[in-house]
Amino acid sequence: MQTLAQLRSGELKGIKRLTLSEDLTSFPEEIFDLADTLEILDLSNNRLSSLPEDISRLKKLKIAFFSYNSFTRLPSFSGCNNLTMLGFKGNQLEEFDEDILPLEINWLILTDNRLKTLPRSIGKLTKLQKFPLAGNRIDKLPEEMAQCRNLELLRLSANRLQDIPAWLWNLPKLSWLAFSGNPCSPKAQFGLQEIAYESLEVKEKLGSGASGDIYKAYSKEHEQPIALKVFKGAITSDGYAHDEMNATMSTGEHPNLIKVLSKLAGDERLGLVLEYIPNVYRNLGFPPDFETCTRDTFTEETTFSPESILQVAKGIASAAAHLHARGLMHGDLYAHNILINDDDHCYLGDFGAASFYEPHRKEFERIEVRAFGCLLEDMLSLCPAKEGTIYTMLEELKEKCMNEAVEDRPLFSEMGL
Repeated sequence: MQTLAQLRSGELKGIKRLTLSEDLTSFPEEIFDLADTLEILDLSNNRLSSLPEDISRLKKLKIAFFSYNSFTRLPSFSGCNNLTMLGFKGNQLEEFDEDILPLEINWLILTDNRLKTLPRSIGKLTKLQKFPLAGNRIDKLPEEMAQCRNLELLRLSANRLQDIPAWLWNLPKLSWLAFSGNPCSPKAQFGLQEIAYESLEVKEKLGSGASGDIYKAYSKEHEQPIALKVFKGAITSDGYAHDEMNATMSTGEHPNLIKVLSKLAGDERLGLVLEYIPNVYRNLGFPPDFETCTRDTFTEETTFSPESILQVAKGIASAAAHLHARGLMHGDLYAHNILINDDDHCYLGDFGAASFYEPHRKEFERIEVRAFGCLLEDMLSLCPAKEGTIYTMLEELKEKCMNEAVEDRPLFSEMGL
């Protein structure tokens, strides 16, 4: 992070990335002195409510974040022709005018605002791949969005949608969809034993996510250590924390799903007690970055054998079939949400983007099948031995799962793994 003093002194001349968070109420004009080099601008966590009309002077700008400011109208970025990623999470946006975004945008973040409608011109953003829109007040999506045929990830949770539009099922690349917390999302919750927080001996933190923190804990009721997930209760990029909790409680038992043991009693804390997964398990992959947009990342040394990929495919396909039989869409089927050990046993976790639906609506499952195909593609790309019966079978399955004719994709129960 840089400082306003550094910017004004000219010390930052020639930099490509600028981050300023100093309770700013106006856009520092000195930023324009960086126009020849600046590619990433982050003015999040300030008090900005407007931008200069000539923001397009930042001709090299590729990525811009204005999260947690005070904008009520989305500023125009028309003319910022190199801009591909734009974030306005956690503002008070109510207005989104027509034709104000460059057509190169592929990642647009509008989570946690007050938008009631989207402009029809959103359909012109044909390169849009990733669109987190959770936590607004939208009751209908514009028909023109059907033209966003490169859209892969769409977060609609915590809005006011009365239904999911039919055109959405025909988006050929849609893979990661979340829509919980809307009137159109069925409500489902399974009973679960309760446990008092005071009865737990809470130890070290095991990890943190958008919706909460996970701790190692002990209880008189369990001989082995347990995991405690305490939810923050806020709106995340995926939706409401209590919807994630309900979804996690509803998963049922499966060898490739982390077992849910109980929930915290009372209303003071929102939390679940889960099976403890020992540290011999590790993340299969890591979240997408600026370059990959919708696709996971892996360490440089990561490789997978065909046999390992097959074991992961069997476990995850079986878990997904189990979930969809219960009318539950995971919504975030990614390598970074999978834990694996040296024996290739894996767990699918993190139900922050999960949504309930009527089980006979197979179109939901076929969207998730493409996410599974992306997982196979990512792992197969890191397989040195690109030959043999297993590799060929997995490559063919990947092609079927990623078929742009959505209705021709196999269901998880039909994959024959």
